[in-house]
Amino acid sequence: MAGSEQVVRWPLAGRESELEEFSAGWADRHCRGVVICGPAGVGKSRLAEECLARAVRGGFKDGRATATAAAAAVPLGAIAHLIPAGVDLSNPVKGFAAVPRALAGPDHRRRWALWVDDLHLLDATSAVLLQQLIDTGVVRLIGTLRTGEPSSDAVDLLTHGDGMYRIDLDVFGQDRCVRLLQAALGGPVGWHTVHALYEASGGNVLYLHELVHGALAAGTLVSDGEMWELTEDRPVGTPRLTELIGARLAAAGPAGPALELLALCEPLPLAHAETAASPQMLADLEGSRLIRVLQDRRRTTVTLAHPLYGEILRTRIPALRRRTLLLKQVEEVERHGVRRRDDVLRIASWRLAATGTADPRLLVQAAVLARHTHDYPHVLTLLKALPEQHHTLPVRLMHGEALLETGHAAQAEQILAEADARAATEPEKLAVTMIRTMNLGWGAGRLDEALVVNTAALAQVTSPGGRHMLRINEGINHTFAGRLTEGLAMLEELPFEAEQMPDLNIWLIGALMKTLGLALHGRVGDAVVWAEHAYKTHQRLNEEVLIPHPADQLNPLILALANAGDLEQARATGHRANTDLTLARAPLPRVWTALYAARTEWLAGHPATARRWYTEAALLARTHHHPLPQRLIHSGLTACAALLGDTPPADPAPPAPPDTSLYRLHLAAEEHLGPAWQHAAHGRLAQARTLLAQAAAHARDTGHLPSEAILLTDIARLGGAKQVIDRLTELTKECDGALVPAQARLAAALAADEPDQLLAAADELETIGADLPAAEAATTAAALWRRAGQTRPATAAGQRAQACTARCEGARTPLLAPAETTATLTPREREIALQAAAGTTSKDIAATLHLSVRTVDNHLQHAYAKLGVTTRRELAHTLGTQKPTLPHPAGPSH
Repeated sequence: MAGSEQVVRWPLAGRESELEEFSAGWADRHCRGVVICGPAGVGKSRLAEECLARAVRGGFKDGRATATAAAAAVPLGAIAHLIPAGVDLSNPVKGFAAVPRALAGPDHRRRWALWVDDLHLLDATSAVLLQQLIDTGVVRLIGTLRTGEPSSDAVDLLTHGDGMYRIDLDVFGQDRCVRLLQAALGGPVGWHTVHALYEASGGNVLYLHELVHGALAAGTLVSDGEMWELTEDRPVGTPRLTELIGARLAAAGPAGPALELLALCEPLPLAHAETAASPQMLADLEGSRLIRVLQDRRRTTVTLAHPLYGEILRTRIPALRRRTLLLKQVEEVERHGVRRRDDVLRIASWRLAATGTADPRLLVQAAVLARHTHDYPHVLTLLKALPEQHHTLPVRLMHGEALLETGHAAQAEQILAEADARAATEPEKLAVTMIRTMNLGWGAGRLDEALVVNTAALAQVTSPGGRHMLRINEGINHTFAGRLTEGLAMLEELPFEAEQMPDLNIWLIGALMKTLGLALHGRVGDAVVWAEHAYKTHQRLNEEVLIPHPADQLNPLILALANAGDLEQARATGHRANTDLTLARAPLPRVWTALYAARTEWLAGHPATARRWYTEAALLARTHHHPLPQRLIHSGLTACAALLGDTPPADPAPPAPPDTSLYRLHLAAEEHLGPAWQHAAHGRLAQARTLLAQAAAHARDTGHLPSEAILLTDIARLGGAKQVIDRLTELTKECDGALVPAQARLAAALAADEPDQLLAAADELETIGADLPAAEAATTAAALWRRAGQTRPATAAGQRAQACTARCEGARTPLLAPAETTATLTPREREIALQAAAGTTSKDIAATLHLSVRTVDNHLQHAYAKLGVTTRRELAHTLGTQKPTLPHPAGPSH
């Protein structure tokens, strides 16, 4: 799926409300027609096409016409082909009267739905005839009308009045673009790609169509089987798009130089734009919707009306003219005085684009400004042009940080190690250490080396304030590495108010990690308080601090809210963080946003949506060379595939021992979820429980108490409720929030085989949004009541289970297998039956359960007899383990 042939016909998506609006108006017996209005490229014709199809399905005969400027010069030029043969128009009065009779047919019952595209170009004679046809009731009009274009009085009369419905279209917002792109490409689209295509198209459906086709044809929009992504920052359009926009820009006429200047330098103050075009010319450009004039208090600025206008214009400006325009604009800004903070950045960027160089002092100042806006790619561009002799220690730190933030940790370490060797004073040593340890730990995944660098700095720094900062930094690294006891103990020294620290950046990173540690440890109430305070503080101080981006503070909040059982709020926080970080072009924090959002959906029991987020995280981690979270991501993808019936045939890898790198990251114990659920999907419940128990023990040892509860709960869901109920009960006293108590009650109800308790657990789980375990609890309750012969409560519980299951996106687990069919089986028979239904041979089942093949076959024959089946295929069908046909997940909305 990497070629333009994949999008043969652009789908109609995101216009459901407008279609319903059409259907409602068309159903009115007084309806004379529907006119779809909007600017060029918003999808008027595509919507009209679908409206016509609906009218035809309702019994209307279809007719089509397109008005053009050329046809307008000829009376009836647009609709002459619709006039029945034999109608004599030499006498217009009689001829016009004959047309409706001929169109109505011999029985006078035929009715037409006539789609006329570009009504504003319709000639007056055609408009008059259409008016008569509509008046007789033989024709209903479906027309498209471009807003802002002149039209004749006859057309105005035709499109107004009683019975004529109007549907106004505008450009798509980003949410609708997501739906359209997924419908067109047949699968999820990465957030970066959505944002890039949306920004480039401005929500214009026609432009979006051409951008997608252009990128597909160029091979820069590709799918790895899970998700579509652009391989370049900017999408490639088509020649048709260039022609469309070029024709539109040609309307500028003498004001063309003003558009060229805007293409290179927008936004411009109005006074500067008036140096390239007169006020009247600018007013005409605004009236033609080629430019926008924006008022912000006393400042008036001018921009191009669409981002693609600048793209097209820049390709057409010759090199020498580009240089002249840029340097002239530099002189203009300098003549008025560099008054605004971003003037320095703009001047440096313009000089660099014009001449390939700029004053070194100006380049550094511009890089500092770009850094404050988190525009790290721009920082790298500016510093690349800076001569080597001007790479001072602060410049090297800025360079290393920009490389870290853009996913180039190895290059950053080379620069930062050299800076570390050159650090001569304590403040310089502290500054280098903070950035270098962050790069080693967060960027490169070399957590032990980060701690070595921090320890080396402690040996050289003597001031109490400096040593305090390094202890906080050590706590940050321990927490990120999953050593919560050590990390949280050190972060206890972090004051609640940022101003009490000598370095605001170290406070912000410390607050981020303290929130993370508290959330991982189960102190979710404290974590939420810290996260919200850190986020507000970061927003308040954002002009003064550099890293991380304020939205990064939301990442541990996602984790805290999910561990608290507030899954809906965790989901909303994930969407907000993802949007903000995408706009800020901050890929490394987005890896964790996607990972934590995926984990939230996993806890909710929404494996298709979770897989979409895990795929996004995998793509970001791979693209930006971020090694640390990749095992967690792979485990999540494996677990989701297992629940969706998409498991690979190979056995999962055995659990890694606690002294490997597997455990050198927070949440590491949850890396066993994927292999465990892959075991479960093949019916190997005992192996799954063993693996989960080992992971739960590690989670307990490292203080990841909510993770321990998740792993123990899955043991209960896979048949081991009695072995975990005591520890889960203890964890309810150690962890805040509603999640762990709900998990403990589920385990207790499963251990007791008590349907009333199971339904109560289902209520609690459904309240917090944990749909899958709620469905399992209700399903099990229904089976128990059915086995006891209590039909009424069994039916009610079954309906409840179906409602929960419907929200679980096709997930299948052992507890969701048709419980009434397996209730008569012994635990051993059930486990063997599930493995056999998954295609495992009796020999392999015997090996995994340490039984003889004869014993396995005997248990299997007993299961066959109880279930009334004779083959493994029938067994799989009865147990509901056959893979269903699932729609491709649409993923979370923006």
